[in-house]
Amino acid sequence: MAVEPEEKLRAIGFETSGSANFIRHCNTVLYLWELQKRRGKNMIFHKKDLDLVLVPGGLAIMFAYHLFYLYRYRHAPETTVMGVENVDKRAWVEGISKLTLDKRTFATNVIASSVTAATFLASVCLTLSSLLGAWIANSTVDNLFRQLGGLGELDPSTTAIKYMSLLACFVLAFSFFLQSARHFIHANYLITTLEDSISKEDVKVVIIRGGEFWSLGLRVIYFGLAFLLWFFGPVPMLASSTILVMILYHHDIRSIPLARPHQPKARLGAQ
Repeated sequence: MAVEPEEKLRAIGFETSGSANFIRHCNTVLYLWELQKRRGKNMIFHKKDLDLVLVPGGLAIMFAYHLFYLYRYRHAPETTVMGVENVDKRAWVEGISKLTLDKRTFATNVIASSVTAATFLASVCLTLSSLLGAWIANSTVDNLFRQLGGLGELDPSTTAIKYMSLLACFVLAFSFFLQSARHFIHANYLITTLEDSISKEDVKVVIIRGGEFWSLGLRVIYFGLAFLLWFFGPVPMLASSTILVMILYHHDIRSIPLARPHQPKARLGAQ
């Protein structure tokens, strides 16, 4: 328990006269200064506490938004961009199925462009993963982030978590884009053989699945962007997560359901 100034002065034993008063006053000032310094030291908010509070907060914002969007996509797809896109894809397949096989060349070109885009993004993610691996092995890069990191914990264990999180995002995005390309290639086969032996619903499901994997790959990259800014501190990471959620909400959610005359509004995202 801290000793009060009066008790400490009585313990010192100075008389209240002459120079003793001056010495007592000096001791009182020094004691109060030390006491205030000790209390302030106990109230310091350490850098590592910022990572423990702000980084989980940013991730919670991102995960909460995507869970909300997933719920809307499954239960009210007509109010989401992906749900409306699925309606258009179903209508596209319906239109293609009415053409003869020799007139479906433009349809295969459309799907080929989707395959090219998915393959390109998969290659970009794989390249970034390789560069990140070389980055981890380079100690000078870590020293650079220590100089630019600002707020946040810079110990080796936290830095390793940052690297592994960013690398996991790129690897997951690479896998999702590969699955998207695989489904689009499968849809190309189905469209060129779309007759009585192939159901139109099978083609619709495959194309919609390819679009869903495409969207998953993009959203994992959004998480990777937040983890990348974590290298510069937890504050930029939290700020980027909040801004990303605001932009995605403006892009993904429609306050007024957009209906199509060729498709009912109920369960548009259902397979």
